[in-house]
Amino acid sequence: MTPKPPTQRNVIGTDEREVLLGFLDMQRATLRAALYGLTDEESRLSPSVSTLSVAGLIKHVAAVERNWAGLIRQEHQGADFKKHAESFEPADTPVADLLADYERAAEETDGTILAAPGLNHPVPVPQSVPWFPKDIEAWTVRWVLVHLIEETARHAGHADVVRETIDGAQAVELRAAVEGWPENGFVKPWRRGSAS
Repeated sequence: MTPKPPTQRNVIGTDEREVLLGFLDMQRATLRAALYGLTDEESRLSPSVSTLSVAGLIKHVAAVERNWAGLIRQEHQGADFKKHAESFEPADTPVADLLADYERAAEETDGTILAAPGLNHPVPVPQSVPWFPKDIEAWTVRWVLVHLIEETARHAGHADVVRETIDGAQAVELRAAVEGWPENGFVKPWRRGSAS
């Protein structure tokens, strides 16, 4: 079974960068929780009409974070569409390794954002990516960070649907289990065989 993923870092503050990183981390924690209690094989299941799996979503979001962190550092190497499409495929990587890789990607992203001169620092738009806008030259670090929150939240929602289709486990039950919440009459932490 999947090891217990780390809980989210408690990032609350008055600094805008810390607050935005805190929201990104909340979405990461929800996405990671979708893996909680799944075997390697279960994590690679695609039980809905899409081809998405929880493991594939984790792998994809790690790749996305690395790509955007590279853009902030101006290390973009051009668009590799095959690699982007393959980032959704979970392969045979054990879930523990996927979680560890995602954690490393998150730390790299956080470090890049914290090292940036400021949230208004420009991030050049690579013109080789066909879905990127051609009418602007640069985003800002703030825009990239908000986009990462959006992207991670979207895929956390996908993971919720995939996971609930696998065994009925819901996000709040999984978060309660991962974070050790006491049963309270409203939320019962997930246990194998106990999902709603």
